[in-house]
Amino acid sequence: MTACAIETPSTGAEDGGTGCALTADGAYAARLALDGDSWFPERWTLDGPEPYAVPLPGNQPEEPGTQVQPMGDGRVLIHRLVERRHVFALLYPTGPGTGELPLGAVECPEPGTRFTLLPPAPGGTRAYALAVGARSSVVWLVAGGAFGPERLAEVPGRCSGGVWLDGAGRMLALDRELGGRTKTVVVDLEHVEVSPLLQIAEGSDDRLLLADLDSGLLLISSDAPSPGRPRLGWGVLGSTLPVRFPECLRVPDCTVTPFAIQPGQVLMPENCAVALRVEGEFGGWVCVWRPAERQVCHLPAPEGWLAGAGVWTRDGVLRLPYVTRETPCGVAELTVPRGEAGVPRDTGPAGAVPDGTGGGVPEASREAPEPGPAEPVTARPVPLQQAPLGRLVTK
Repeated sequence: MTACAIETPSTGAEDGGTGCALTADGAYAARLALDGDSWFPERWTLDGPEPYAVPLPGNQPEEPGTQVQPMGDGRVLIHRLVERRHVFALLYPTGPGTGELPLGAVECPEPGTRFTLLPPAPGGTRAYALAVGARSSVVWLVAGGAFGPERLAEVPGRCSGGVWLDGAGRMLALDRELGGRTKTVVVDLEHVEVSPLLQIAEGSDDRLLLADLDSGLLLISSDAPSPGRPRLGWGVLGSTLPVRFPECLRVPDCTVTPFAIQPGQVLMPENCAVALRVEGEFGGWVCVWRPAERQVCHLPAPEGWLAGAGVWTRDGVLRLPYVTRETPCGVAELTVPRGEAGVPRDTGPAGAVPDGTGGGVPEASREAPEPGPAEPVTARPVPLQQAPLGRLVTK
């Protein structure tokens, strides 16, 4: 791949403990922290005057890769693998120690099954997991049910990702690999129905990376414009307009991962700010982009950023959690300036995005503003209409 690579946003501590999961509203975060050689869960409170962390160690250190997820009430869901059983519990601070409420366990259905937590659901009262087997995938309710883990829906094919499409936590989008191709489908968890969402071209691999519930903005990965080379694109939930693949989102020789969309832009998906993590030969940084623009704003990531974690406020402030020796629990707030025509100026210092010229901005990002935003469309939890390959917009 010569243009860029695209990753699906991480949903927890799958990387051995350095990951960080945030509630849908950004009020709490959870991660595995390291004390010497021992891992332990840690909850962050982010909606107060100052962020602070509460350690939640158990009776013994956790295994690297143990998954944790914050709940809306401040408790932390933990997913442990004990022999051939996936065990779930809720952790909470109690005096000097850690309280633990067992939720039950799920037996490994078959060897080789991958069992992972899905991204935090809206509302924060329930948590879900995905069990991916050789021929099918099963969605489990693992917290918030009445009788422990509950098997909700089985989807033919191997699924990955996981994006919520409504505020009730009912419509779940999954990227399903079936018949050699990957397409995004929607699982209605209430009626246990599966329907197509993304089918841009018959022979393309199409994935949904992020969705904004207020505006209906979708961030998409597809190789429809250039087979075998996934590109970042955007569409609007329920729209009949074609999926667009802006040239400015192709960062040469880098991995680009969208991780947060600005909420509150009702009926104005083209005005949503999108935060992207960029990883390249010279390190990582943050980019901010809006669909109405054909230019990205490059910003240096804060030192110690828990890469891939972040949340937008409705006022357009990007909040990035970070950890350093001096600040064990910190949140950097970035406000992206905008030019007179609504295009953000490049505010990254020289060398923040090395390109050999000292200017710090790849040539692919230096483009004129796109004329005219897309017509806004009301978001609703129905499949995105098919966008034939001939109608793709790649500029």
